[in-house]
Amino acid sequence: MTTAAHQQPLSPTERSTVRRGAKRAVADRAQLHAVLDAGYVCHLSTVVRGAPLVLPTGYGRVDDTLYLHGSTGALSLRTAASGVEVCLAVTVLDGLVYARSVFHHSMNYRSAVVHGTAVPVTDEAEKLAGLRAITEHLTPGSWDHARQPSRKELAATAVLAVDLAEAAVKVRAGGPVDDEDDVAADRAWAGHVPLALVAGEPVPAADLSPGWVVPSHVTRVADR
Repeated sequence: MTTAAHQQPLSPTERSTVRRGAKRAVADRAQLHAVLDAGYVCHLSTVVRGAPLVLPTGYGRVDDTLYLHGSTGALSLRTAASGVEVCLAVTVLDGLVYARSVFHHSMNYRSAVVHGTAVPVTDEAEKLAGLRAITEHLTPGSWDHARQPSRKELAATAVLAVDLAEAAVKVRAGGPVDDEDDVAADRAWAGHVPLALVAGEPVPAADLSPGWVVPSHVTRVADR
């Protein structure tokens, strides 16, 4: 369901307004979705027993809700689900930027930072939908191909939902931004090197029975 908050541009709050590098901020909510859909790992930040903790984990998105999952026994997830404020970050690295001065070396990237509260998902239908979103985001086509969670597995799995109403997106692309004096001095190479995550050839499990052909949903990973 789309709420008024989700119809607003990004950076609607004090803490999600980009200040450093503000010219790289993107206020289009569709760009937030695009960054999250392009990434694979988010970093969940919270405070556990009085100390900061950052947990890298997979995720999945359904409209303006981000789903995370993990063991019900994980202290980090139990803390995040206790009603405290959390912060999520996803970064897609697109390139390395070489400038004429080391001060202006940089990276090309797309990043999203989300503020909010992680809500435990207790409704079974939504829990399955969240797990499906995570599975399909990381390994498209696997939900219908592989065995789905048993009741025991569901009971042992915590699913958290984070609303995307409060978020910020920054994007950098292109070459270096050098000082005019350095450009005129022409003493160093300048440019950028594009980077991309590339899928390799699928490797079958050592205990896979003979005769299996790699399914099309696995071979399509390289096309993502």
